[in-house]
Amino acid sequence: MDISAGIKASLAGRYASALFDLAAENGKVTAVESDLETLAAALAESADLAALTTNPELSRDAQGKAMAAVAKKLKLSALTANFLGVLAANRRLGKLPAMISAFKAIAAAQRGEVNATVTSAHPLTATQLTALKKKLTAREGRTVMLSATVDPDLLGGLVVTIGSQRIDASIRTRLNSLAKAMQA
Repeated sequence: MDISAGIKASLAGRYASALFDLAAENGKVTAVESDLETLAAALAESADLAALTTNPELSRDAQGKAMAAVAKKLKLSALTANFLGVLAANRRLGKLPAMISAFKAIAAAQRGEVNATVTSAHPLTATQLTALKKKLTAREGRTVMLSATVDPDLLGGLVVTIGSQRIDASIRTRLNSLAKAMQA
């Protein structure tokens, strides 16, 4: 499995890598990935849950019991629930969002996928997104999972981010470059 050293070197990456290994051994990678997406949505939706994960005044035991209740309520798998218990016992719940991101990256790398974000001035149509995905997949040699965002400040064009690479074909950047060239 080809996972970047940056992911494995971080605290969140080490926990995510350990969870991925356990999930792979048990054939539950998809289930755990689904659990983590559910958990990420719950964290984003509930300020109380997010506060629970970062509150230093709560004991390890209290956090563990609370996370067990959350896992039961969200119907998370036993593996994910146990993982949350380990995080509570080790006082690492505050790093949960980073661990979820790292797990997604590891799982995507295992499937031969790469994540890309495309930012445009206006929403792209499904046809445009499909064509862009096809071109990026051919360029990268791996399946590209595309997520689209809109930033009206771009004026036009696209900014595509794949990992640490950025392809900036926005009108804003072109105008800034032209303005700098005219000053020289």
